[in-house]
Amino acid sequence: MTDDLARRPGLLQALRNYLFTGLLVLAPTAITLWVFFRLLNWVDNLLGRYFRFAALDYHRIPGIGLVTTLLLLVLVGWVASWIGARSMFAMWDSLLTRIPGIGILYGSTKSLGEAFLTRKKEVFRQVVLVQWPHPGMWRIGFLTGPPSSEVRARFEEEIEVVFVPHTPNPASGFVHYVPKASIVHLDWPIEDGLKVVVSGGVVQPNHVRLKEPTAPEAAWAGATPKTPASTEARKT
Repeated sequence: MTDDLARRPGLLQALRNYLFTGLLVLAPTAITLWVFFRLLNWVDNLLGRYFRFAALDYHRIPGIGLVTTLLLLVLVGWVASWIGARSMFAMWDSLLTRIPGIGILYGSTKSLGEAFLTRKKEVFRQVVLVQWPHPGMWRIGFLTGPPSSEVRARFEEEIEVVFVPHTPNPASGFVHYVPKASIVHLDWPIEDGLKVVVSGGVVQPNHVRLKEPTAPEAAWAGATPKTPASTEARKT
């Protein structure tokens, strides 16, 4: 009986991880199918308004939306192959970035998406905890690139750039300039930090080592940790 209770947390953790992995695997396919059927429905409704014949008693032509959508996809694929996929993507990218308002949103979303899809160490350096939106409440963030020289010159203490994502959509969030002394560093892989954010905290790494701030003072009142400089926390 004791062994069954000991195995249960590990089993639940494995099931949660499998659920999260399954969602990540199926999400691209589900989004693709959703876009396809939305396009199919739009084309079918558009053509159904105008292409009606007396032989069909002026009803919609069955399958005209599906055939037209498939032909449209084939045409786009042929144009992309003829022009060159890279050239077409570059042209589309240049077009979107030139539209006022949309260009800013598209550029920032694209940069953040590339950050999530790539595993370069310089994109997200480490998973951290920062106090937000008020002292005593901690949120998961990611150390990004170093602050600019102008930002560093305006502060006496050392500053870090922290991206604090939203749950469950980590593609949006806030950028904070946080004093290094008030940041709690987590010994988590970047992937584990993203899992915690996307799952709403349901998925938690089994083993976490917390590295507390080195300075005794924190940027906000109440941020000074009461624990030793390095602690071990294990999920029970």
